[in-house]
This record gives sequence, C-alpha cells and structure tokens, in this order.
Amino acid sequence: MIIEIKIPEAGESVTEAELAKWLVNDGDYVEKDQELAEIESDKATLPLIATESGKIEILAEEGATVKPGSVACKIDTSAKPEKKPSPAPEEVKDKSTVQETGTVKDEKQLPEAAKDEKTAPAGSETKEAGTSEGSQVKTTPLARRMMKEKNLSVNDIINGLRKITADDVEAAVSAGAAAEITSPVSRGEASREESSNRMSRLRRKLSERLVAVKNETAMLTTFNEADMGNIMEMRKKYQMRFTEKHGVKLGLMSFFVRAAVKALELYPLVNSRIEEENIVTPGYCDIGIAVQTDKGLMVPVIRNAEVMGMAEIEKKILELAEKARKNRITPDDMAGGTFTITNGGIFGSLLSTPLINPPQSAILGMHNIVERPVAVNGKVEIRQMMYLALSYDHRMVDGRDSVGFLVRIKEMIENPAAMLTGGHNPAEMLLDV
Repeated sequence: MIIEIKIPEAGESVTEAELAKWLVNDGDYVEKDQELAEIESDKATLPLIATESGKIEILAEEGATVKPGSVACKIDTSAKPEKKPSPAPEEVKDKSTVQETGTVKDEKQLPEAAKDEKTAPAGSETKEAGTSEGSQVKTTPLARRMMKEKNLSVNDIINGLRKITADDVEAAVSAGAAAEITSPVSRGEASREESSNRMSRLRRKLSERLVAVKNETAMLTTFNEADMGNIMEMRKKYQMRFTEKHGVKLGLMSFFVRAAVKALELYPLVNSRIEEENIVTPGYCDIGIAVQTDKGLMVPVIRNAEVMGMAEIEKKILELAEKARKNRITPDDMAGGTFTITNGGIFGSLLSTPLINPPQSAILGMHNIVERPVAVNGKVEIRQMMYLALSYDHRMVDGRDSVGFLVRIKEMIENPAAMLTGGHNPAEMLLDV
C-alpha cells in the first residue's frame, strides 16, 4: 500500500514553508513516527513524521518552497526492512574476549593465553597493537601501511633508532609548551576564505520583524539594578526540597515571571498593545520567554501566568525550552503573548537594550549577576547585583508607568515576600497607609 505524507499546517496565516532538510535518503526504510524532514515556516520549525513504516520515495526537493497540504513523499508500506547480516563467529568470539578481559582487575584472573599475550616480547604476533610506550607516537598512513606489510610495530621502529638523550626530552617538552600557547592561525598559512549560507525562512522573518520594530515603534529603554542576594539565598536553602516535591529545579526565571505578573497588574498599560486607533489591555498575562536556538530566536508563551505558582511556571518553562531547542515548537506555542522576558545574562551580557516583541508594548531584559561594591546603610558591601532593562513603546507607555513598573520589579526581586502581597509593601498593607 502506498501512502502520502503531506506538509503539515503551520498556522492560520502561513501559506507556504520551506523544506529545510531531509533526515532520510530516498529509498530508505523508515519506521512509524520517525522524523523524516524539517519544515521551516515564518514562525517555527516543524517535523515531518512518518505515519507508517515502509520504504520512502522523496518527492519534494530539499530547500524547495512547499505549501501546507502538498505531498512531500510517499511510503510503500508493503516493503520489508533489510535484514542486517549477523557477525561472523570469529568476530563474535573476539568481541566476547575483549568484553571479558576488559574488566579484569587482577592478572591472576587472566587465562594462560591472555597472560602470554600480555607478556609477549616485541616482534611477536601481537605487534600490530603496539605497547604503551609507542601508543602516543604519531604515524602517517603510508608508514602504517609499510609497518603492516613488514609486520613491524611502533616499538620495533623506535628500538631501531638512536638512543633518546636528555636533549631530546628537553626538545619534546619545549615543543609541547609551544604548541599550547601558539595560536592555530600562526601555525599555518593565512586564509582569506569565505563561506555563504542561505538564511533560513525563520531567520529572514525575524530580521524583518526586528527592523519593523525600530521603524514602527517609539522605543525607549529605562534601566535599574536589583540585589539578587535574597533570591540566591532562597534558592540555595530550598532547592533540594523544591526539587524533591515538584520534580523540577528552582531557577531565576520563575521569580521574574511572578514579579512581572504582579507588576503588570499595577501597570496594565505595560501589558497592552495598539490596534489601529485603540489601546487593547488584556485582563490576563501571557508571558513570552525568549529562547535562543540554532534556528534563531523563538518566544514561546506561558499562558495565564497570573494564576500559576512557581513550580508550574518552572515546569512550563522547561517544557517550552526543550521543545524550542529540539525544533518542536509549534506556532500555537508562540502565538499571542502580552509581555516578554529575555535573559541575556546566560550568555554573559552585563547590560543591553532588548527589542520589543510586536505587537507588545514592552520587554524586560535580565542580565548577568555580578558581585559589585554597593552602598548599604552607609557602608560599602559586596552584593550580587543584576542590571535590569525595560524597553517600551512610548506611544502608549509613559515614563512614569515604565519607571514605576521597573521599580516594582526591583522591589519584588529584592524582597520576594512582596510577591505574596501583589507587589505592595507588606508593612504598608498592614498599617493601611
């Protein structure tokens, strides 16, 4: 029976995609649910999956533009897999011998033949393997062939040369040290070669969107810094109990997601977007988490983060990040989003101005945690500090809201208990002032 494998749908607005790479060859036998190819659209990279086992006939060329629903390949389900030849008895015997002797800890455990083989002198039938003294000697392919023809080992060649002197040892040490500090470029001729690779469809679309952000928004960035000491201490103290109970590690991102959700409730314009002449303010918080992949930057979304606990957020972040890195993220995973968080700190970034993810109005940038001297109650102390950046669209978000929002983030990161009171100062709430 011949079945057709069609290009999957890649979202409502996606009318075409690119067959980026075949993972199998024409005529191969494929298994059911095996990944056959990678399909790249403007929004995501999707796998092409075999619905049945059989012999594949590839119809669409690699790099071709394809439409959702078109036939990419066919599978002949009547075909049977080729049987791999079983290893010869001698090969099986050799492998078993290696497996048995590979775990020997005492020479007494060796059989007599193995003992003789271990103590055989140079020039015996075991020369091809060489010994430990000659195992690090580099040989050319021509030399190895000649040695095999003449039944000579590395030790035979070494023994036939002059004696090693102290000068030889010094020369070898000097050569090794020079190899460690010498740049690879300086050891060879200068190269002026260039390579050219076609941008993926996802990367091309990302480029267009980034340029549009600069041209179509009035983007500004405001900065602040946060003392990460309390959060780092909390993670250290409760990490084991958190992991044992919830099955996931307690990271930094969940703290920032919770802080952002509480701050967005206080400053709803930061959670808004412009549609024609209207400002649309959602009553929910769908937080996008920027994830760097080999295919480019992707922003999967945590939906209704305002009702999620720390463990739920961590599990969702882990799930989406793994899907993105394995190119299994779907357009639905990235659709929507009311606010985005990006963490350049994982790459060592100290400070940056993140670009807004349209049509959102703002994005929060996290950065590297660095120990710095800061003034605390009139004294200089070394604290674990992080610079925070909020890029926002000034068309709808004023300076008061943007600065106030970032200050709230800072306060909740430095005092995580404030997240339980909606970002309000617990003492002020207690005193109703």
